[in-house]
Amino acid sequence: MLAKNICLALLGFSAGITAAGGLFSFIIGLGVISDFADRTHTGEQVMLYEDAVAAGGSLGAVISVYHPAVPFAGCLLPVMGLFGGIFVGCWAMALAEMLDLFPIFIRRIRMVRGIAAVMIGIAFGKGLGALLFFWKRW
Repeated sequence: MLAKNICLALLGFSAGITAAGGLFSFIIGLGVISDFADRTHTGEQVMLYEDAVAAGGSLGAVISVYHPAVPFAGCLLPVMGLFGGIFVGCWAMALAEMLDLFPIFIRRIRMVRGIAAVMIGIAFGKGLGALLFFWKRW
């Protein structure tokens, strides 16, 4: 019975490492990390950014599996929600840019001016929608 549990634990751990590695490779492959480094002019810190993404994902997995008691969780929840929302929003925007969604759409509707305002409006609308969604559920 002990050998069976050890084998299951090793199999689960290996599968989790494989899935997480694929996800982090996808995030890095989308260019989210390098785009952040480029926009902030901190290209020498790319490895630190990648390590932070991996550590955050690992910490999130541990928290979601073990549900540890976190002191001051009520104060930390909005901060974690903000960081999580920024991360997911940037990931979605990087995927959309990778698919050339916005340039094709802008060309099709023949938009010449106000592209920055449209992008800010999309981001604001997404943030407001998420805020209303979670506020209503809370």
